[in-house]
Amino acid sequence: MFLEIVTPEAILFSSEVDSIFVPGIHGEFQMLNNHAPVVSILKEGTVKVHLHTQEHIELNDLKGKLEVHHDDDKILTLSISSGTLEFNDNKAIILAD
Repeated sequence: MFLEIVTPEAILFSSEVDSIFVPGIHGEFQMLNNHAPVVSILKEGTVKVHLHTQEHIELNDLKGKLEVHHDDDKILTLSISSGTLEFNDNKAIILAD
């Protein structure tokens, strides 16, 4: 699936990913490929993105950190204070503050 994370200042992230974990106002939830359409308000917390590939991704400009877990998964975490998520047709857009 494709993910864009956008703030009022810039596009922070734009790439193919395997999964997204977000802090919804009614609890945290995860989306995988071909997830049903969703629109949700996000609260303060951490967005976790399982990267599909690390090729052509510039992590220097992101406000997060890349963690390599014991099973070699690549997880990108981004702290947000609030936001909105829209997921439809295998494309997710997170408007974050």
